[in-house]
Order: sequence, then structure tokens, then C-alpha cells
Amino acid sequence: MSDPERAMLLSVHPRFATAILAGSKTVEVRRQRVAAPPGTAVLLYATAPTMAIVGMARIASVQVASPREVWSTSRTRAGISRREYDAYMTGATRASGLTLKDPVTFDAPVPLTALRATGPFHPPQSYRYLKCDDLQLMAMAAPSADSTLRGVLSELVPA
Repeated sequence: MSDPERAMLLSVHPRFATAILAGSKTVEVRRQRVAAPPGTAVLLYATAPTMAIVGMARIASVQVASPREVWSTSRTRAGISRREYDAYMTGATRASGLTLKDPVTFDAPVPLTALRATGPFHPPQSYRYLKCDDLQLMAMAAPSADSTLRGVLSELVPA
């Protein structure tokens, strides 16, 4: 899989997944450097109690800077309070602000149980890049997935 075809699986709390998919949260912040080019597909894994891939978005841009700088540029779009942000960033020297665009909610979320039924699957603590094998397992786990997810998978998985 070449870089333009790379996809990311991003673990987020259900409240943040909902806000991203609703378009009210357009920046996701992370404590570590994220290197993903604009256009990268981001599959959103909503953590417990949802435990499912619920939708996707695309990366519009990534800002890697100090936590203070990331907050300064993203505070109105990050969907969290300053107190939450500061608690999350405690001890971090670098932060990433992923600006997301084109959010799409899947009609049929792909539950963790279905993902694990097709092979070993472990949701990331924060995020991870997906390999072709990962995407093929997702396709098998979601045979009745909506057309958006099928389209993303077909775009990313070589024939």
C-alpha cells in the first residue's frame, strides 16, 4: 500500500465520534506526532460502550506543534474544554491537531465482535495505520456494510 492509499484507524470516545460525524468537532488532538497526508481516510472506532467502527472522515491537514500552539489554533474546533485538553496533554512536549473533513456516518457500524470474528483485531489505544490485510479483514467483517464503507475499502484494498 503506498502512502496515498494509507488509511488510519482512530480510537475516540463515543461522544467525540458523534461530534466528529455531526461536523461540530473538526479537530482531533493527539499527544504524539501524527504523520498523515491530506486526504488520508480515517476510520472512526468508537470505544466502550459502543465498540464499533461508526464512520469515517478524511484528513484535511495536520498541525504538529507544542500543546499550547495546537490549542491556540484549534480550541474552538476541538470539541473539548481547556481543562480537559490540559489534563490530556499533561507531560506532552508535542501535540498534533488533525483537521478532519467530509465526515460520514455508517448506516451499519462494524462492531468489535464482528471484527474479531474474522481474525485477530485489536483497536488501537490512540491510532494506527491500516495495512491491506487489516482492510480486507474489515471488508469480511462487514459484508453488509453500507456503500460508503464498501467504497472506502475498495478504494484502499488492491484488487
